[in-house]
Amino acid sequence: MDLLSIIGILLAFVALLVGAILKGAGLHSLVSYAAMMIVFVGTFAAILIQTPGGVMKRAFRILPWVFRSPVPDGQAIVARMVEWSQVSRKQGLLGLESMHGDEKDEFIRKGLQLVIDGSEPDAIRGILEVELQTREAADIRAAKVFEGMGVYAPTLGIIGAVLGLMAVMQNLADPAKLGSGIAAAFTATVYGIGLANLFLLPIANKLKTTTLAQSQVREMIIEGLIAIAQGDNPRIIESRLQGYLH
Repeated sequence: MDLLSIIGILLAFVALLVGAILKGAGLHSLVSYAAMMIVFVGTFAAILIQTPGGVMKRAFRILPWVFRSPVPDGQAIVARMVEWSQVSRKQGLLGLESMHGDEKDEFIRKGLQLVIDGSEPDAIRGILEVELQTREAADIRAAKVFEGMGVYAPTLGIIGAVLGLMAVMQNLADPAKLGSGIAAAFTATVYGIGLANLFLLPIANKLKTTTLAQSQVREMIIEGLIAIAQGDNPRIIESRLQGYLH
């Protein structure tokens, strides 16, 4: 679990709730069902119009990455690569077949199969780089779904505030309702700006960072598999791959 993400989300709620109390507004000032409808439902509606179905599904599929990173342990991968290199030098590339069946990572398994099949290093690089770039592009597009929601939410908050002020203007003859009416109008703005800057935009950036980190590990995997296919010395392979982990 990503402890920093959990702490960040908890602190975001604390900042809003305690801030409302310290400012004297009270927690009740943050509750507005009309504002929730305008900001939350409106933001989701806007992103549905903008986003293709496949990208939307991918976005919510990678959302758990905020709390649990899918990036594999780089040191463990380097150790496996060195082991595979030693096996291939002693038993040949076909000696890696037993290890191929035990590999859980789909990307590594595909690359290892190419090595076992005796594919040329350029062919291995070409095939795996296409998959790497395709996966990275798909995950970046998915992360931008939350970025888009972070752009729309503040605008929907302003719309909610304007609608609230319009309701207030209809009650100018009753001064007793003006204060509470104006406060309720600005609740939508708090929802929109808070949702965007405390949750949606940070989530989008976290997913982008995770995607790039995952791609870097996959680049290391490609280099390692090509080195094994070329029959490079295990020590050289280890030294080369360690450079990706710094």
